[in-house]
Amino acid sequence: MQALWMLLASVLFATMGVCIKFASSHFNSFEIVCYRGLVGMVFLIGMTRVNGVSLRTQVPMMHVWRSIVGTISLTAWFFAIAALPLATAMTLNYMSSVWIAAFLLGGALLVQGRNAPIRQQGPLFLTVLAGFAGVAMMLRPTLAESQMLGALVGLLSGIFAAFAYLQVAALSRAGEPESRTVFYFSVGAVLAGGLGMLFVGVSPWHWPSALWLLPIGVLALFGQLCMTRAYSRGATMVVANLQYSGIVMAGIYGIIFFGEQLPLIGWLGMALIIVSGITATVLRTRTVPNAPAEEH
Repeated sequence: MQALWMLLASVLFATMGVCIKFASSHFNSFEIVCYRGLVGMVFLIGMTRVNGVSLRTQVPMMHVWRSIVGTISLTAWFFAIAALPLATAMTLNYMSSVWIAAFLLGGALLVQGRNAPIRQQGPLFLTVLAGFAGVAMMLRPTLAESQMLGALVGLLSGIFAAFAYLQVAALSRAGEPESRTVFYFSVGAVLAGGLGMLFVGVSPWHWPSALWLLPIGVLALFGQLCMTRAYSRGATMVVANLQYSGIVMAGIYGIIFFGEQLPLIGWLGMALIIVSGITATVLRTRTVPNAPAEEH
């Protein structure tokens, strides 16, 4: 049953990506981030009241930092979805586990110094190299020159997603419930998206194109809830690995709805990133056990 919750979450997140790609023709990334956060805020206020969860926090600055890095990741990911094939954008964002492995490797070498020989960090080092090799295989044959900015922004989304994940894990260890963490992240998304709209402008609302904004927020929220239930009730390793099924689903959606095509080397690169991400998840779980679900 827990596997089904995770598969459902992956489908919801991939479907959200489709809605974002359609909405990006009518709204900029800051607007989508803002409205997605607003929908999440409304639902979470009602949900926390029903469940009796207080929104007061003793660690406000931890939530501020989590909101900053999470919003940067989300904005970059939405931009990448608009600029790149859907599966490519999803894969770059899901590289967060590989980036976390890179951060853990660097941290271990800095902290332990000579007491941590490179050979002891071999599996982690090879995981990072495999992830980067997968990126090179996937991007070089599938990107036009006009898509280079989208690729760089997509990589940036994965890096900041890794920062956000580490901060979510820290909040969990501080005793913050998942719903409170997601609520303050939604608040941060509304504020950051609104601030960005002041600089890049606000798009006019045209019906029915504006209706894409509602399913983006709803799909994100329920995808997060399904993922949280899967993580809280299932085997962490199995659930975390099933998360990568969302990349495959995004590839199928891209072919069906947008006529996107990936050459064979692109699919092989995607597979390599998925395998390295799964391996990084194993290593990550050893370092940060029982961590909460990642935010999308």
